[in-house]
Amino acid sequence: MLGYYSDYTQTYLLILMIVTTVAFVIPIFFTPMLWAKMLLWSIPEDTDLAVYFGRCMGSFALVVEVMVLRAILYGSGVSFICDFLILVFVMMVIVHIYGAIKGIQPITETLEIGFWIGLVAAGILFYPAKSFVF
Repeated sequence: MLGYYSDYTQTYLLILMIVTTVAFVIPIFFTPMLWAKMLLWSIPEDTDLAVYFGRCMGSFALVVEVMVLRAILYGSGVSFICDFLILVFVMMVIVHIYGAIKGIQPITETLEIGFWIGLVAAGILFYPAKSFVF
């Protein structure tokens, strides 16, 4: 049963990427409150939405950490993990700069911009190749 349709993995991933990008990723990234309203969250009364988004972010971060640990322990996918992390760090810089410009975050989040820029720099400095694989 495992891998029964493995010949179609790339097609599966393409369809999954398109559907999740359109249905979840773009709406959550650009209009999270509208997305929440469409999923019947009561905005702004429903403070559980912040808990929900936090738990989603936390679960995503835990998966990333497990994948990093896998690369460390087995040495497989190290370049991929580095590519992935650099992209995550760049996106976090963008998100935090946006929040700072809009004035919608506490100063601690604005100060994090330096932290994320430092991680981008570290990711580049420790990159396991002479050029990016992207």
